[in-house]
Order: sequence, then C-alpha cells, then structure tokens
Amino acid sequence: MSRSNRERTEQTRQALIDAGRRIFVEKGYAETATPEIVAAAGVTRGALYHHFEDKKALFEAVIKCEAQEVAKAIEASSASEQAPRAALIAGASAYFTAMAQPGRTRLLLMEAPAVLGSPAIAAVDAENAEASLREGLQALLPEAGALLGPLTSLLSAAFDRAAIAIDAGGERRDYERAIAALLDGLADHLRR
Repeated sequence: MSRSNRERTEQTRQALIDAGRRIFVEKGYAETATPEIVAAAGVTRGALYHHFEDKKALFEAVIKCEAQEVAKAIEASSASEQAPRAALIAGASAYFTAMAQPGRTRLLLMEAPAVLGSPAIAAVDAENAEASLREGLQALLPEAGALLGPLTSLLSAAFDRAAIAIDAGGERRDYERAIAALLDGLADHLRR
C-alpha cells in the first residue's frame, strides 16, 4: 500500500527537522551547513527548500518543536494537580526535566535568541511554556492584577536562568527550592 502525498510530505518535513536538530545541537547554528542537514535527513536540497525558505526557517521550526515539547511536559505534569501552588511546583519540575533533554537548553535559551531575535523567541515562549506559567500564576495570585504580565515575564526569565545554570552543572534541587521560595514570597507579598 502506498503512502499518501501528505504522509510523505510530513515525513520529509519531520526528517529535516530531526536532522536539523541533531546537527544544530552538535555544531551550533552558525557552523551548520544545509548540505549536512540534507544528507543527514536523506533528502534532496530541493526537498529542503520545498519545506523551508532557508536554514533559518528550518531552525525556527526546530525551535518551535522543542518549545512545544517543553510545554507538553509541563501540561502533563501539572494538569493533575488541584492546588495552584502544587501545580506550579510540578510544572517547574517538569520544565527542568524537559530542559535536561540533551541540547535543548543550548537550542532554546542560547542559540534561538541569537539567531531568531528576542521578539520571535518571546512569541514562541508566550504560546508555550510561558502560557502555562501565566495560567498557574493567575490561579495562585488572583490579586496580582496588572502585575500578572510582568510577574510572568520575570519568573519565566528566572526559570530560563535556572535551566542554564542546571545545564552547566548547578544543583537542580537548589533551583527548584529557589523557585518555590520565589512563588511563596510573591504570594505572601501580594496577600498583604
């Protein structure tokens, strides 16, 4: 039985994303050449350019896939938690676990802002992990009001810095405790 064109198209696109991810992690964006990606994916240059305008567009697709995987992990871990604080703590742990995937911290937190720019990465984050964080903070801190957006942005940055530190050998348990302390301090402050 032959596969449909749509299945072949999606399979080719996914092969390019997977190969691109492997090589971007191994070499970095700047040192990666499209012929390497094409060879690793087992497709033609024409197939690459059929699916992606250029190397940067492929890199952006890789970043979006990575961000979606992180968001799925957070959602899966925090969905069963009833209490807002417990859900946020579970989500924090899931974030750190998801970011421990080899190469993910480098791709999402170092390469992506440099290659795609902060506004593009902020938009990807807003649709993924930051959206979950915002929902969790809204449930934990209903009195935050106009501070909800800035608090979400600041805590998201704290999570990212923690992931970079953990990736560099920092003690994950200490960062999880620090995130819990930040959340508890915010809740105490806003309830006064």
